[in-house]
Amino acid sequence: MPLINIIAIAIALAMDAFAVSIAAGISLKKITFRQNFRLAWHFGLFQAIMPIIGWTAGLSVRASIEAYDHWIAFALLTYVGVGMFKDSFGQYKKKDPTRGATMVMLSVATSIDALAIGLSLSMIKVSIWKPALLIGLVATFFTTVGMHLGKTLANATKISRLAEICGGTVLLIIGLNILREHGALPFF
Repeated sequence: MPLINIIAIAIALAMDAFAVSIAAGISLKKITFRQNFRLAWHFGLFQAIMPIIGWTAGLSVRASIEAYDHWIAFALLTYVGVGMFKDSFGQYKKKDPTRGATMVMLSVATSIDALAIGLSLSMIKVSIWKPALLIGLVATFFTTVGMHLGKTLANATKISRLAEICGGTVLLIIGLNILREHGALPFF
């Protein structure tokens, strides 16, 4: 597979991580090196591992994964997005999206498409190692840029409630788009 195709796939896969990291940056408003490293590392790691898992699984499990992977991604993104909405209205204690279960849920939700790419690469008999590494590195880069862009947006606007609502909306839109792409929403 030509390098340009792998780069295009990596960038396409990184868009969900980029959008979610913008929302995380908006939510945090101030980002420490540690927070940035944690989220970028996990998003990059999950983006790199999921194609390997998909490639390894091959055709044998494709039908069972495709049947519900989009619902898992939607549920995880909706859970975090609704949490951002609640946070914008001060209804619950603010959670750091770069820690614990929230970070793992976001990592899985943004990398499920990479699993499908791995399955596809397995079908066309492409070695997975170079694409997986490149996908992980691109996701790490886009996550770092997204977090800082989100932080800048949250601090520049000085209207953090609106920024939180926008961040939650972005996560919900990504979740709905995943459902739409998989044909789970017949009215879109």
